[in-house]
Order: sequence, then C-alpha cells, then structure tokens
Amino acid sequence: MRKLLNEELGRPTLEECATLAKLPIVVVLDNVRSAQNVGSFFRTADAFGIERIALCGISSTPPNREIHKTALGSELSVAWSYHATTMECVEALRAEGYEILAIEQIEDATMLDSFEAQIDKKYALIFGNEVDGVDQAVADVVDGAIEIPQVGIKHSLNVSVSAGVIMWELFRQLHR
Repeated sequence: MRKLLNEELGRPTLEECATLAKLPIVVVLDNVRSAQNVGSFFRTADAFGIERIALCGISSTPPNREIHKTALGSELSVAWSYHATTMECVEALRAEGYEILAIEQIEDATMLDSFEAQIDKKYALIFGNEVDGVDQAVADVVDGAIEIPQVGIKHSLNVSVSAGVIMWELFRQLHR
C-alpha cells in the first residue's frame, strides 16, 4: 500500500477552514499547566471540527512556541478565548446555553460508552489540570460528567489523550 501525500488528503486551507461548520462543542481547559498539552488540544480540536477552546487560569495561550510544537499551526485554525478563572468561563458558557460536562472521575459520571450526544445541544467539555483534574468547585456546578472506562492499573490518562478519546466519540456521534 502507498501512503497518501498531504496534497491528496483534500484538507481545507486556513481560509476555507474558517468558513466550515463546526460541532457545537467548546473545550474548556481548567488550569492545564503544560503548553504542549494545550497544543495537543488545538490539534485534536482542529481534526474534529470543534467550535472553540476556552483557556482558563494558568493554561498557556497562543502565540507560544511550546503550544506550536504540538499544535503545528492548528492554533491558527481553532478559535479560542482566555478566561482568568474556569468558573467565569463556565458561567459565560451556561448563559450561552451550553450543557456543562466535566471529563472526570466523579460520582454518577456517565461512562463514555453510554453517553449519547444530542444533535440539538451545545456542549462545554471541561478538562482538568494534569495533577489535580477538574477543580472541585467547578465539579460542584457542572450539569454532568463523562468518564472514560479504563481497566489498567493506572487511574487516569494524560489529559490530551483523554481529549482525543472524548472528541473522537462526540465527533463520531454528531458528525453527519
């Protein structure tokens, strides 16, 4: 089998990308400390047509060399905003009609393989800090939570890996 060349993939230009329909999903980064993880979020959000990324607290913002290392230019194709606190961001998204979901191991979380995305809803997906996860004060005000089923000895995935799993599943369900 022959690998396809980039030119054969039919990807849109940066200008064309700006006009494409996006999934009604905002990815919220709750104090994600690694700029390279932030860059991975941009790259994954670009791949799955996510509406925008909300960077909160200590999360790095473009332009940033470390973000660019993993984003590879997708920080230019995905809309983003910055919020001093995640709570401020959550309040704004709730006012815009988003269902607020923590991606976290929380009591009564819905396992990802049981989650059914609704085509008529807008979702805000909160991903937490690499060590502490989603802040408890934020977890206290979410509408729900999604947990990724796991069977290994470790209790978590890297936050950017979790993002890929979650964004793929919602893309699979919502992209028609």
